[in-house]
Amino acid sequence: MRSIRRWLLGWLIFGLAAAALAAGAGIFHSAKHEASELFDYELRVVAISLPSNLATAGAGHSGGQAFGNIGDERIVIGIWDDAGQLVYRSSSAPALSRYPEGLRTVEHAEHHWRVFGVQQPGRFVQVAQPIDVREDLALRLALRTLWPLGVLIPPTIALVLFAVARGLAPIGRLSRALATRSIDSLQPLQLDGRDVPVEIRPLVEAVNDLLHRLNVALQAQRTFVADAAHELRSPLTALKLQLQGAVRDGTLKGDAATIERVEGRLNRIIHLVHQLLTLAREDAQQSAPMKPVSVRRLCEQTVGDFSLLAEVKSIDLGLVVSRDGAAADDDACMALAEPHSLGVLLSNLVDNAIRYTPPGGRVDVILSHDRDQLTLEVADTGPGIPESERGRVLDRFYRGEHAGGQGSGLGLAIVARIAGRHHATLSLGNVSPQGGLSVKLSGLRAVEPVTTT
Repeated sequence: MRSIRRWLLGWLIFGLAAAALAAGAGIFHSAKHEASELFDYELRVVAISLPSNLATAGAGHSGGQAFGNIGDERIVIGIWDDAGQLVYRSSSAPALSRYPEGLRTVEHAEHHWRVFGVQQPGRFVQVAQPIDVREDLALRLALRTLWPLGVLIPPTIALVLFAVARGLAPIGRLSRALATRSIDSLQPLQLDGRDVPVEIRPLVEAVNDLLHRLNVALQAQRTFVADAAHELRSPLTALKLQLQGAVRDGTLKGDAATIERVEGRLNRIIHLVHQLLTLAREDAQQSAPMKPVSVRRLCEQTVGDFSLLAEVKSIDLGLVVSRDGAAADDDACMALAEPHSLGVLLSNLVDNAIRYTPPGGRVDVILSHDRDQLTLEVADTGPGIPESERGRVLDRFYRGEHAGGQGSGLGLAIVARIAGRHHATLSLGNVSPQGGLSVKLSGLRAVEPVTTT
């Protein structure tokens, strides 16, 4: 995968390194050339500035302290008289031949020398210098010229890294804003206009336009489902009442089993429409205000509402409340939640448990208060759900291959939707290897009860 950051850093650092090397090479050669000219000038100055009485010294005499360092290893001096006899030569210096007047580079004893000769009245002066000494001095001089460039490179690279990171920061903020968004959040991106570069603004506008069109499409879908469910609920309820009335007054005659199947399927359709309406309402409600709610009271109300249905099937429906592992009869179990949605969640769980639990079974609503969290569990003695199907039962309209009862395949989907809005964790498991389903909602934020004086 291509990275803009790596691409920018690679090319900028490579370009900076190439430019620095080219500049360094140019500066080095320029400094070396200027140093060479300076040393050539030094040879001329030494040759012209030699005192006239130096020629009276014997060959091999170095000239004494009066001449300073003109006879050191950097410079070799040779003087010939008009007769061509060598009258002076630097001590411990190789015997260089006399070369014509002027400046030149010669080879002697496998070493290269830079030689300057000048004809003066009564003598010929020749001054020479080893090339390697000149190059060593020129190199040191060039390096002294280059060290500011070497010192400048690391801060420049650091500046490039900072500039690239700062320049790409808006993209990072945009990515984090999208990554941390809820799956149901379709509001436009609200980024500070001063922090959004001109180059990224078209992308932000395009994303906002896409979110707007997606929101319109989803809203149209929710509206259609809600309207259809609402319009179907009333005539279906009326049809059920008419069917029951016709059976009672004898105007509808037929096989009792057939009429019972018709009524059962009609009840299933009514239940499906009710679930569709609930799901559409939950989908349309993007975010509801959370407030302290007594989960215990909701559980007691739900158990009371379904007690008659459980009694018809001879199912033992009960509520168990515990705090830190011990029974708690006086704990209100307050949680920060949305009351209506949490009530719908409880109703769907209890309704599913009763539907799939055979007659004579048991359904327990277990509410536990552990420190700052509440856990809500509905366990039954029904057939349970095979482990291979637990990942799909939360999908809409999915029913397992061996599922009985008259479910619509929407109950657990509604529960998962509400759990996600409460940032709670929903988990499914069997009560025992023999069967029984346990649906556990954990992570509800517990709050202290509000006392009034």
